[in-house]
Amino acid sequence: MDLDQLAALRTPEGSAALDAAARVAGGDPLTAAAALRSAGLPAGLASAALTQAELRRRAVGKFGPAAARMFLTRPGLEQATRGVVAARRADRLRAAGVRTLADLGCGLGTDALAAARAGIRVYGVEADPVTAAMAAANAEATGLAELFTVECGDATAFDVGRVDGVFCDPARRRAGTGRRIFDPNAYSPPWDFVVGLAERVPYTVVKVAPGIDHALVPAGAEAEWVSVDGDLVEAALWCGELARVPRRATVLRGRAGLPADAPGVAAEASGRPTGPDGCHQLTGSGVTEAAVGPPRRFLYDPDPAVVRAHLVAELADVLGATLADPSIAYLYADAPTPTPFARCLEVTDVLPFSLKRLRSLLRERQVGRVEILKRGSALEPEKLRRDLRLAGDEPASLVLTRVAGAPTVLVCRPVG
Repeated sequence: MDLDQLAALRTPEGSAALDAAARVAGGDPLTAAAALRSAGLPAGLASAALTQAELRRRAVGKFGPAAARMFLTRPGLEQATRGVVAARRADRLRAAGVRTLADLGCGLGTDALAAARAGIRVYGVEADPVTAAMAAANAEATGLAELFTVECGDATAFDVGRVDGVFCDPARRRAGTGRRIFDPNAYSPPWDFVVGLAERVPYTVVKVAPGIDHALVPAGAEAEWVSVDGDLVEAALWCGELARVPRRATVLRGRAGLPADAPGVAAEASGRPTGPDGCHQLTGSGVTEAAVGPPRRFLYDPDPAVVRAHLVAELADVLGATLADPSIAYLYADAPTPTPFARCLEVTDVLPFSLKRLRSLLRERQVGRVEILKRGSALEPEKLRRDLRLAGDEPASLVLTRVAGAPTVLVCRPVG
């Protein structure tokens, strides 16, 4: 995509091409392209429209129905914040009193659009001319151009004195190659500038990679890890007036029938979840250690947001659970407790790992289907599945782990 192609797509002819592309997208690309050309569309316009139609189809999972009106690029879509995460962040900023926000490195504008929908006046800055133009087009397409404007320029040159809040999502991929950047000092804008924003603006949020080293979290900042339906999608640093707790794990999903008074659905002050249906939060220091004991009847596999936020001990406290190995984030308890923060399995057998013994046990139980979970094990699940030579109709869950440092396999079944 270049500026000329974007301009062409925003004409009446381009709009008609996008509508036509949406009707044929999703099938064979050559057939779709031939259909548009046979309808009289120029080859260049047909190609650009088909690319947008396909990207919009992929974007529905992130942005919902709004994706049908957005202008997208492949790298921009990959790096964009999911709509549910951006909306929740915008609501928190608005609740904190932020009325004007600078989005430094706004990309396609997904976070800025969410903030604008929440009633915040957003000033976007984007270094890439095409991406900046797409962000502006997205503001117009969603009816938010009065609240979200974009300038193409250097994010480090923006006068943050004009706003009371800043959101920054530094680029963590190299332009042109798309390769990940692991050195924060090579981010764009650079890390020193990003963390320095908190000293200049009282309400600062920085989006970071979920794998960020805890040592890089600035003193006094709140570090939050967010998962959506079990997938760890991002981390964010809430700085200045926005910092509430040292660490937070936010799990976004449906309540799946959890009653309002279920254990683990109480007040945030005790490290328990809070918020509306579908949004659960666990908070704590991130440095507490859970007690260690032998495996018990029920095993909990914590959500990745809980693990990355170093809040396993806080979850253990909620569940009345312990670790079987101080370095492995599986929790064990005597009773099952409904929680949005972990999957629960019932342990039927605990064995020192032995392929021969495990194979014999599964044959005896007529197990022919297994899911294999692992933490702290070097075994390859698919190789183990082949080596087990399963035959039977019964299912089972195998957990490869360590107990007191020893390689161990737990045979389990899900808890409804």
